[in-house]
Amino acid sequence: MNDITMRLNADELIKMALREDISSEDVSTNAVMPESKPGVVELIAKQDGIICGMEVYERVFKILDENTEVEKYVSDGDKVIKGQLMAKVKGDIRVLLSGERVALNYLQRMSGIATYTHEVAALLEGSKTVLLDTRKTTPNMRIFEKYAVKCGGGQNHRYNLSDGVLLKDNHIGAAGSVAKAVEMAKAYAPFVRKIEIETETLEQVKEAADAGADIIMLDNMDVATMQEAVKIINGRAKTECSGNVTKENIKNIIDSGVDYVSSGALTHSAPILDISMKNLHAI
Repeated sequence: MNDITMRLNADELIKMALREDISSEDVSTNAVMPESKPGVVELIAKQDGIICGMEVYERVFKILDENTEVEKYVSDGDKVIKGQLMAKVKGDIRVLLSGERVALNYLQRMSGIATYTHEVAALLEGSKTVLLDTRKTTPNMRIFEKYAVKCGGGQNHRYNLSDGVLLKDNHIGAAGSVAKAVEMAKAYAPFVRKIEIETETLEQVKEAADAGADIIMLDNMDVATMQEAVKIINGRAKTECSGNVTKENIKNIIDSGVDYVSSGALTHSAPILDISMKNLHAI
């Protein structure tokens, strides 16, 4: 995550997280550390995984005190092993204590998503199918979670509702039919926007392809049905598989021949990566 992205988008979200955790004061820290004192603490991996969020982790402490120094030994996308020293943070002990939880929340969550995505992406190696995330993200965490997907080896689907046209079942219901929904989207959306539509049956697949959809999502179809759908589309549109895709069942999808597979589990079901700050002492 570069400096421009951090300043324009991430800083305010990090400040909101800090305000949530420190509404008036950090009573525990102020009780044991009434005055400023320099100290250092170690950042240690407690399990194997893919690291993501080191710049966000550092930014938490820099927002609290720009004089805080973070000596990083790993970068986003690196593999770490249990017990590995990842960084040392030096600064006002009060800042190290008050920022600890928020910094770790970001780092653990983002690293967990990167690790899970890496495991899922590995199952698609050797195939033409590209792994995508979804908008099933934690409120106010999307910028961090989608970045974590990329660190883990996945790709981002549309970022938000302004980013692309995706006509789902309720959009089709509102329009009246698959063909009508595609027709209306073509008339309304800028020509630079691709139009994707969700289908649940082979009849809808044919209708979407005939209507000129750019991407056809095959929602909750079994492998045999998806294979038939790919034949019906016959290269007229890109294909995306979606619906309850997890690490446990994604390998079955490779045989379907779809171009993309999207998985909400990458962001909504990835467990955190266990990481701790230890051995805090004055210097």
